[in-house]
Amino acid sequence: MNREKEIYKVTLWGSAVNVALMVFKFVAGVFGHSAAMMADAVHSVSDFATDMVVLAFVRISHKPKDKSHDYGHGKYETLATTLIGVALFAVAVGIFIEGAKKIAFWAHGGTLTMPGKLALWAALVSILLKELIFQYTNSKAKQLDSQAMKANAWHHRSDALSSVGTAIGIGGALIGGERWAVLDPIASIAVGALIAKVAVDLLKNGMGDLMEQSLPEEVENEILGIVKSVPGVVEPHELCTRRIGNHYAIEMHILMDGNLPLKEAHDKATEIERLLKERYGQETHIAVHTEPIEE
Repeated sequence: MNREKEIYKVTLWGSAVNVALMVFKFVAGVFGHSAAMMADAVHSVSDFATDMVVLAFVRISHKPKDKSHDYGHGKYETLATTLIGVALFAVAVGIFIEGAKKIAFWAHGGTLTMPGKLALWAALVSILLKELIFQYTNSKAKQLDSQAMKANAWHHRSDALSSVGTAIGIGGALIGGERWAVLDPIASIAVGALIAKVAVDLLKNGMGDLMEQSLPEEVENEILGIVKSVPGVVEPHELCTRRIGNHYAIEMHILMDGNLPLKEAHDKATEIERLLKERYGQETHIAVHTEPIEE
């Protein structure tokens, strides 16, 4: 399986859905007089934009090592994840502000326009399609171990969730009548809050990897267990780990009998590399520094 082509295929399917929903939601928002649906439409615009970010950065991240990138270009995929988080947070803030303005207008005696049934139908269609594309993208992200795809999958899920809030707000306003029209902008603020939560999670993960955050403790413990399983190798220490895109980087010191021939010590270090690459992938960066056991 060609990883880059698979990511492209999945992302293009998501883009096609996003374009269709984007147009449908804007039409429904305008003709259905719904602030919540317009907020949902803006969210779909951000979905399409982030699809383009993924397509651009995944191509760069799959470039091989070169003279100026000894560790490859995997960090570009992490950068894409972070940019998606920034875009989502900006969308959330804009939606929140617009919703708050409408609520303030209503609170001061203003009359809000009632949303139409077209907006409700658009929300229901969006929930169905976005949940389907989330399930598809998320399963492929796990299969291909792609951070950017996983981030994009949750962007799809956040759009589905925002459409749930939109449907509740529009439906409540339609059932309750004109005096409950304020439910529409309230729903748009709820949508903004959901989007902000997803954005913060993505930014936390993306920035953590960009700032060389260590791998989770359970992964590091597993690495140490693999190293200790090699006969003659004791006390692995000064373990340093991080992610480079969808790959791991592992560096450590190990102790061995100082009287071992250089060839045998080298073979044991090579065995450690082989075991770690079998577990975490052939692209794993591994550096093992051997030290003699002091009497």
